Amino acid sequence: MKIKQLFENTNPCEAKLVPPYIIAEAGVNHEGCMDTAKRLVDEAKEGGADAIKFQTYKADTIASKDSPAYWDTSKEPTKTQYELFTKHDKFWKGEMEELKRYCDSMGIEFMSTPFDIESATFLNEMMDVFKISSSDLTNKPFIEYICGFGKPIILSTGASELHEIQEAVSWIEKAGNPLALLHCVLNYPTPDENANLGMITGLKKAFPDKIIGYSDHTLPQDMKVCEMATLLGSVIIEKHFTHDKTLPGNDHYHAMDKNDLLLWRENLRRTFEILGSFKVEALEDEKVSRDNARRSLVAAKGIPAGKVIEREDLTFKRPAHGVSPKFIDELLGKTAVRDIEEDDVIKWSMFEW
Repeated sequence: MKIKQLFENTNPCEAKLVPPYIIAEAGVNHEGCMDTAKRLVDEAKEGGADAIKFQTYKADTIASKDSPAYWDTSKEPTKTQYELFTKHDKFWKGEMEELKRYCDSMGIEFMSTPFDIESATFLNEMMDVFKISSSDLTNKPFIEYICGFGKPIILSTGASELHEIQEAVSWIEKAGNPLALLHCVLNYPTPDENANLGMITGLKKAFPDKIIGYSDHTLPQDMKVCEMATLLGSVIIEKHFTHDKTLPGNDHYHAMDKNDLLLWRENLRRTFEILGSFKVEALEDEKVSRDNARRSLVAAKGIPAGKVIEREDLTFKRPAHGVSPKFIDELLGKTAVRDIEEDDVIKWSMFEW
């Protein structure tokens, strides 16, 4: 399913769990190499992601030269954002067009988060849905510009107060764009105890008419965090993706790889297998239990033909092969048409009607 169809077919007001739309956030883990970028596409597809998302920016338009680092500098020692972004800002319109064509050929949806007006403009030709980073949640002119394309928007909510999210939502609602909100914690990596997945339910309560999802920055480990986010109702889940978690750099060490993604997909398959149907009904496999573990009305003592049935004539025992105890009131006062032995299972045919 394409992400645009998710917006068209999802009713946030339905209290229903569904397998999430999975976005493998490759970001700039290609590190300026097209072969690596295509490998990321291949492995995201093999792992079962629905989409792979890159990031499109120029250092000069995203950060000033003295913008400090906010990541784990023991993993990524670069001291300023500007310096880091300069390392990874070589992919631009031509590279994104090539990646879009390659994703189409591989059967995985292409996405890229724009970080400036120019990249948003040329990415509009390649995407059905825009992703806006948590870092731009308060960037009103940029949000309004993206709204102008008239497409659905996915907005991450990391490091935001509820009133800030409400304000951003109001700008998007004014423009009329369909909107999904992703719970997100801006720690790189996010300790499990800081994941605060309960905020997913908080977003669902605050924005009941919006699609709610989760953008994850925890260490992949057993992928349990993303599985739990699904069970809390996340319709979209985005997680950083790499071909090699041992590589140095800001987005490799807390990213999932193909094997993590495969594990997660298998966990989800098993989880939804266990969840089964959300319709309350008896299962076919329970029929033998219904028939033998439930009870029937049974003669508590011998009942001669012609006897008018009283309460003390009856008891209830397994199996459920006769008249159900729920019909006891209908039997009281009826006349037995034949002798009934003590412990006989009561049948309707034993009485005059």
